[in-house]
Amino acid sequence: MNKLSYALGMNIGRQFSEMGVENFSATDFAQAVADVLEGKTPALTPAEAQQQLELFIKEQEAREAKKGEAARKVGEDFLAENAKREGVKVTESGLQYMVLEAGLGKHPSATDNVKCHYEGRLIDGTVFDSSYRRGEPATFPLNGVISGWTEGLQLMGEGAKFRFFIPYNLAYGSRGAGASIPPYAALIFDVELIQVL
Repeated sequence: MNKLSYALGMNIGRQFSEMGVENFSATDFAQAVADVLEGKTPALTPAEAQQQLELFIKEQEAREAKKGEAARKVGEDFLAENAKREGVKVTESGLQYMVLEAGLGKHPSATDNVKCHYEGRLIDGTVFDSSYRRGEPATFPLNGVISGWTEGLQLMGEGAKFRFFIPYNLAYGSRGAGASIPPYAALIFDVELIQVL
């Protein structure tokens, strides 16, 4: 076995799997790679190959749009029910929050730096980020984070702890963030404002 060839195949196979490629023939794929590398005439013309790729991209976009629409609806349904819970307040933008502990200290402005402890979860409870688990609070400019945080932390005084329920459009939008936050995800954050810097 040629280990480099196998490793390249693993890498491409993983990408195809992540992309959700369906109706895939590893035999035809390997034949196409071999034909190109050996200088043989491919079984498809460049125009036919381009047409197949464009069709694949359109199908992928349609699948992603359908998946995104379903995720958006789940988040919107969750927030609609959550807004009815006792203690949940809703701002004009749609940000929802609960005061877990009131803070009597300074309130930040949108351009301040803040030091916070926080834990972020998907609405199914999956934790995707936590300064508590890292054992160290985070410091960041308030105008450099998602808009739900920028708005929400300005409602807090130093020493406060709030729970934010953030709609997708005030979070990471239709793109999501990395592998842990899917597109259109509504998010829940417990945030403790330690200090306005």
